[in-house]
Amino acid sequence: MADELNGSPILKEVLGDALPKLEVFHAKLEQEGELRGLIGPRDVDIIWERHILNSAAIVPFIREATDGMRFKTVADVGSGGGFPGIVAAACLPDHEFTLIEPMERRIEWLKECVDEMELGNVSIVRARSEEVIAALRKDRGMHPYAVVTCRAVAPMTKLSGWTLPLLKPQGRLVALKGRSAQAEIDKASKMIAKYKGVRPRVVEAPVGPGLEPTHVVLVDRK
Repeated sequence: MADELNGSPILKEVLGDALPKLEVFHAKLEQEGELRGLIGPRDVDIIWERHILNSAAIVPFIREATDGMRFKTVADVGSGGGFPGIVAAACLPDHEFTLIEPMERRIEWLKECVDEMELGNVSIVRARSEEVIAALRKDRGMHPYAVVTCRAVAPMTKLSGWTLPLLKPQGRLVALKGRSAQAEIDKASKMIAKYKGVRPRVVEAPVGPGLEPTHVVLVDRK
């Protein structure tokens, strides 16, 4: 089955100079994604919209958060198949991305993607976010991140503790979420505050002309 958006001008309009690298990613997902348990069987003909353009929707929010910063560092928690970290890294070559993923088979996939897409701005860490947080606290040579991203990792009650401590002061969490995003924020208000999160909010993020928008949760760190 061919992807519904193959050859669409929407791809160049949204992805710009990142399109050639993301065509490599798309082809790899199309050939291997379902077999390796990274996408579902019903996703094969909608990879562009459901996974790549959806992930790219966070790019403007990362740019906004790092505007004027010297070190544009991004940690992607629970990178899995590369959503949104691989996509965002392709779109933002002037940012340094760290993909944090605990599962070995997904680490192998991410390494293959980085190599085949020739992404020079990506590091991959096999760990849980809690382990990276502990390392940050222990090693003063390690610096917290300007932005933390994630997609479909956990509800905000858990996600707050896994992501906000990775951020430097005035950093920002950018999390792709579903329609229940506001309810998640409401339920997690105490946890967000506990980990120094402020101004939690849900924004509707465009995915592409004529395509259904997605929801992004933004939380700033004190």
